[in-house]
Amino acid sequence: MHKLDRYDLKILQILADDGRITKSSLAEAINLSVTPAWERVRKLEAAGLIIGYRAQIDWAAVFKRQQVLVEITLARHTAQDMRRFEQRMVAAPEVAFCYATGGGVDYLAMIQAPDVDAYQRFVDQLLLEDLGIERYFTYIVTKTIKTAGALPAELASSS
Repeated sequence: MHKLDRYDLKILQILADDGRITKSSLAEAINLSVTPAWERVRKLEAAGLIIGYRAQIDWAAVFKRQQVLVEITLARHTAQDMRRFEQRMVAAPEVAFCYATGGGVDYLAMIQAPDVDAYQRFVDQLLLEDLGIERYFTYIVTKTIKTAGALPAELASSS
């Protein structure tokens, strides 16, 4: 756990919302001069708290694709089985994200495919690879309501 002060938390919140903010605008937003503000950003990067910067792309505007949420339960929960499944998820370009979860299912993944048939072919391939999948439940995404953004201020201030 890293010890963060209000400046660090504000930097993280601002960068989560706008990773392209200029150094001077960031410094102004947190009420520090440019050099100390940017040194803080570099320290947060070095500490592994800022793990990257990326553009959020509207892929539906770029090409036709279907998003599918999948709940996945493995038959066995050995470290080897879980590692093999997780490595396959990391390697698959169709997998937009995959989370290990507690509760009723082991994993929740977002699969992006050109259409539902391509998604099913992907899942069929996973089943043929004997990754230990016991069952899976498919949920077709019909509309995106919200995607990730900045940490809400009330959560950032409660840390």
